[in-house]
Amino acid sequence: MNSIYELDAHEYNKKLAKALKQIPEFKEPEWVKFVKSGPAKERPIEDPDFWYKRAASILKQIYRKKIVGVNRLRTKYGSKKNRGYKPEKFKRAGGKIIRTILQQTDAAGFTEIAKTIKGVRGRKPGRKLTENGKSFLEGIK
Repeated sequence: MNSIYELDAHEYNKKLAKALKQIPEFKEPEWVKFVKSGPAKERPIEDPDFWYKRAASILKQIYRKKIVGVNRLRTKYGSKKNRGYKPEKFKRAGGKIIRTILQQTDAAGFTEIAKTIKGVRGRKPGRKLTENGKSFLEGIK
């Protein structure tokens, strides 16, 4: 078993987020203090380490699923919107936060855009981890 699965998932994400804070490519943009994480939320994000925790979670998702795109991640981080008397309805998370984090992981050299896959025409299939990214994730203890 890989070392990524030896630790408890919550502990591993905290340690990975702490390690990502040390990397200069991962910087929290100024606009994060004012935006919601998706249309189902009512208030902006209050957690001061949200950016690094979300980046850690996204990296772990890419490690687990091999190739992941923005749309799949929007669905994963989405939630149910409270619509008053009407039944709740699922809403996908906003894409700007996810896209920006993926661009930062590309700049750090942890991910790259996957080449075309057989059966998928004319679309970018998503991001995949590089060897540098895999070794970084497996090196967290």
